[in-house]
Amino acid sequence: MSEKNRYNDDELQEFKELILKKLEKAQRDYELLKANVTNSDGNDIADTSPTFKVLEEGASTLSKEEAGQLAQRQMKFIQHLQNALVRIENKTYGVCRETGKLIPKERLMAVPHATLSVEAKQKEGRR
Repeated sequence: MSEKNRYNDDELQEFKELILKKLEKAQRDYELLKANVTNSDGNDIADTSPTFKVLEEGASTLSKEEAGQLAQRQMKFIQHLQNALVRIENKTYGVCRETGKLIPKERLMAVPHATLSVEAKQKEGRR
């Protein structure tokens, strides 16, 4: 049996459905993170003593910074998933950009936006 050079249309459809589900969840998570960064919640600290207010503002600032970083990472993840959808449309999805061979289905189910096989990824890490 010859080695496949791409996933068939049924397999691509299966990956597309998986990616769309992950994309929907990722966008919901991004919106929550964005809201956490931009909105002050109902727990106002104006009525606390000055000492506690300083401590809470410090903790609040840190959590907003962390939420901002998480939101940026989430946006990057969303972009990777959207790029994977483009590769599905182009029928190049699942092909390792380093070796040109198919990335195993198991890896793509776990990391649907992968563009490198595990072997190529490990080589890249050693460079």
